[in-house]
Amino acid sequence: MTTQCSTTTTPARFLLLGDSHAGCVGRAAQAADLPFVGGPVGSGRDFLGPFFDTDTDTDVGDLTFREAGTQRLYREFLDTLDVTALAGLRVPLVCTFGLSAHTVATRQNWDLYRDPHGTVPELFLRSGLFADLVRATARGALAFYDHAAALGLRVLAPLPPQRVPGMSDPDVFFAAQHILADELTARGAELVDLRGRVTDDTGLQRAAFCQPDDTIHGNLAFGRLVVSELLDRGL
Repeated sequence: MTTQCSTTTTPARFLLLGDSHAGCVGRAAQAADLPFVGGPVGSGRDFLGPFFDTDTDTDVGDLTFREAGTQRLYREFLDTLDVTALAGLRVPLVCTFGLSAHTVATRQNWDLYRDPHGTVPELFLRSGLFADLVRATARGALAFYDHAAALGLRVLAPLPPQRVPGMSDPDVFFAAQHILADELTARGAELVDLRGRVTDDTGLQRAAFCQPDDTIHGNLAFGRLVVSELLDRGL
C-alpha cells in the first residue's frame, strides 16, 4: 500500500484517488499549497480487474473497495471532506485508476500474438480483438469510471508518465494507452494529457520529468505540470 498524502488547512479543491502515479501530483499540490484530500491508495495492477463493489442496499451511491487498506483510506478521505458517499462529493475527482499501461503491456501477456521476429504486429494492435483484450484487462477501472459518470461527478484523469520499463512491450504500451484514453473519454473523464510537453521524438518521457533511479514514475516537475493543468481547468 502506498502512502497517502492529504492537506486540508483550507477547503479542499479536489479529491485525489489513484495508484502510485498519483504520488507526484499530491506532492506537487502540497508544494504549491493547493488544498486537496487524498493520494495513492494502491498499485497500478490493483485497479485493473474488479476492485470495488457498489452499495445496492441504499440509494446514496457509495462503493466499497475490496482491499481493506484501500477502503480504510477512502473512508478517511470522505470523512475529511465531510461527505458520507462518493455521490455527495462537491469537488472534482482527480483519478489515475486504470491508466497503468505499462502493467497492461507486460511482455509475457502478449507472447501468444508475436510474429516470428518477436514483435507484436501492428495489424493486431489495431484490431478489435486487441481492443477487447485491453478493455477486459481494465474492466474494473472502466466500471469505476462508469460509476462516477452515473453519479454525475467531474472526473479528471492524468495520463501517466510515458515510461516503459523492461518488463513491458513499448508497442503494446502505446496502443493500449490509446484505447484506455478513448474509453475514459467516452465515460466523460477529462484527460490531462501532457505528452506534447514532456516527451521526446520517440514518444517517451524526457529525463527532466522522470523520477531518478526509477523506471516508471514521474518526478516533482512532472507533478507540477499536472497541477498547473488542473488549475488551468478551474480546480
